[in-house]
Amino acid sequence: MPPRPRMLAAAIAAALALGAQAVPAAAADSPADDAATTTTTSRGIEIPAFYTPPSALPGADGALIRSEPLPLALSLPGIDGPLPGRATRLMYKSTDANGEAVAVTGAYIEPAAKWRGDGPRPLVAVAPGTMGQGDQCAASMALEHPLRLNGQTVSVGYEDLSVYRLLLRGVAVVVTDYVGLGTTDRLHTYVNRVDGAHAVLDAVRAARSLDSSSVTSDSRVGLFGYSQGGGATAAAAELQPSYAPDVHLAGTYAGAPPADLTEVTEAIDGSDLAGALGWSLNGFLQTEPALRPIADRYINEAGQEALKDLSTMCVGDALFGYGGDSSTDWTKTGQSIGDVIRAEPVLQRFLAEQRIGSLRPGSPVRVATGVSDDLVPHGQARRLAADWCAKGGKVTYVPVVLPGVGSGLLNHFAPLLTDQGNAISWLTDRLSGEPAGSNCWSMPVQP
Repeated sequence: MPPRPRMLAAAIAAALALGAQAVPAAAADSPADDAATTTTTSRGIEIPAFYTPPSALPGADGALIRSEPLPLALSLPGIDGPLPGRATRLMYKSTDANGEAVAVTGAYIEPAAKWRGDGPRPLVAVAPGTMGQGDQCAASMALEHPLRLNGQTVSVGYEDLSVYRLLLRGVAVVVTDYVGLGTTDRLHTYVNRVDGAHAVLDAVRAARSLDSSSVTSDSRVGLFGYSQGGGATAAAAELQPSYAPDVHLAGTYAGAPPADLTEVTEAIDGSDLAGALGWSLNGFLQTEPALRPIADRYINEAGQEALKDLSTMCVGDALFGYGGDSSTDWTKTGQSIGDVIRAEPVLQRFLAEQRIGSLRPGSPVRVATGVSDDLVPHGQARRLAADWCAKGGKVTYVPVVLPGVGSGLLNHFAPLLTDQGNAISWLTDRLSGEPAGSNCWSMPVQP
């Protein structure tokens, strides 16, 4: 079996072990606001009416818009409630990169396990890795249906593993779907620095306001993310002091963060995950319409069709549909997207604004990156840690040393599993109040 299908098969097997349900989601109960009462469909998957935002949003960032019980795919009866916890689907208000109000969905899980660390029960905001751009790919839906496989889409809830591992430690978890993923009013703004950071931080605020939540404003908060999620948590760690000073941030794990999108663009072009280029372009064109004339000059008919197709795809769909493709096939000139970026100063400035590492996080951070990762390149992730160290940040830098294999996807995915236990242990220590060290002094000799 070639690497790409083998990688996807492994992810599907993991989802099946968590209790996959390859059936459409049930319609949500009618909410109390003015949300639509009819569902929409994305690649044959029914998107519950819950995910349609109301016409008017509250003013406060993190304000809860609506919530409802969320059945977990893997749940066992317990003496004090279901194991590993009781889940709530939620929608909350955030602010996007243009300063506009936006509705974001996600899920909160109150753990059945007791918190045995110091202080009140803590909360971890999990920022999912790449799920796709179709609404059916949302991580909150994946908690209910870890595998969606209907002949039109393949969605795998691989982030469920980290969520359950945190719950077993007695840590409350809130998962964000990000801006536009799940919610039916706009496209997902994939790897947008500000949108991702705000969605993560506002998820914390929303979780604290739930009646079913045991976390309070005094609870320590951790951020956990890998790949797209690592970029979102890294950006959130930078912006938290100014955007969410009320969030008691104790520590942030940023695994394989795409801190420099110019380098990441070059790396994923022609790779197993080449479809992510389309998600990036779709999201950026929605955020910054001034980029549209540039896109119209360069993107050919095949490229336009690919962008439209990818806008409803999950990561599994993109692996099969666009894995290994080159962006040179999408342009009128035969240039790659990287070539176009180098030719257009407007694009260079836009991507420079997306760069993570220009601000010092106000709390400890753990940056992990596989030294053989050539999908989200190791060098740019290491540079993020070095940039934060230079600014006086308290950084734990972890190079995950694994041999490179023939697949960029495997080189990227393997460190996630290899390092996840250590990452959760490091974050749990921060949530218990244990001080974090820093190995910035060792950066000159670190790979």
